[in-house]
Amino acid sequence: MKDAKTVRSHRAAALFSAGSAKLWILAIAILIAFIFSFAIGRYAVSPMTTVEILASKIVDIPRHWTSQAQTIVLDIRLPRIAAAMLVGLALSASGAAYQGLFRNPLVSPDILGVSAGAGFGASIGILLASGPVVVQGLAFGCGLLAVLSTYAVAARFGEAGETTLILILSGIIVGALFSAFISTIKYIADPDNTLPAITYWLMGGLSAVDADDVYISAGPIFLGFAILMVLRWNLNVMAFGEEEARALGVNTMLVRSAVIVAATLMTASAVAISGVIGLVGLVVPHIARAYVGPNFSVLIPGSALLGALLIMVMDNLARSLFATELPLGVLTEIIGAPFFLFLLTRARRGWA
Repeated sequence: MKDAKTVRSHRAAALFSAGSAKLWILAIAILIAFIFSFAIGRYAVSPMTTVEILASKIVDIPRHWTSQAQTIVLDIRLPRIAAAMLVGLALSASGAAYQGLFRNPLVSPDILGVSAGAGFGASIGILLASGPVVVQGLAFGCGLLAVLSTYAVAARFGEAGETTLILILSGIIVGALFSAFISTIKYIADPDNTLPAITYWLMGGLSAVDADDVYISAGPIFLGFAILMVLRWNLNVMAFGEEEARALGVNTMLVRSAVIVAATLMTASAVAISGVIGLVGLVVPHIARAYVGPNFSVLIPGSALLGALLIMVMDNLARSLFATELPLGVLTEIIGAPFFLFLLTRARRGWA
């Protein structure tokens, strides 16, 4: 028995070590993409100049770049690239946590209605001609309200043994309700000014992001990510089912609530600054699972790193493919939809 346990522990350690090495590869890829992302745009800035400008904020080095290059790097592209990484991290890590928690490969971060709620809040802010801070605040608040509504409905009508199913169905209902509210606001909005602004926000994008947006959203996103990392071992146990988890001493209700709160904080914060970015939280965790494995100790950070990398690359494509910027949410759905269809072909085989 001891020999069998020792072999299993050694195998787990080997898998964790291999996954950690792959995480370092992702981190290096992110660093390379981060530097080269500054060179993409109408005003080209070389990678070496970018490194020097960024380093000048930390150490004293001779300045030989223009003020225009410094403004573009520090005030325009740095906040946007940082926001892209934060959004990718938040949506992907949340998606991985939700898929493990609900044991369903087709679950995404907006399954509990947070994206629809955030879209409704932003639509109200735009309709009232509020500033960006108010729009983002309403998006964040209504996103949380949608998830609380989902929880309230599930608590009212759920029964023992059906908590997860009722929670998902409640999220679908609440999401549909908030989507109807968005349609109502679009119907009464001014078709010349307000309606296009609402429509463009709902398409998702990072063109209007500034440093303040990054500072405000970073706190909730990293807090939620920290909670998921603390619960990573519990998520491994929860993946076997709630009955098995309870038999092993896991407080499933507490873990489920904590994961949902953390994932909601991350998703609402991301949607508040970027609009609705579809399919990222669905697709990226599957790619990460194939790359680093199903162990949540490496799957959560792996999904976060891979999501940050992919959204950064997607945003670079969105602002460089055409003369006018393509909405980021549209681009992610164009690329993510074929992978979603692939998932549907495998869904009948069960969740492993």
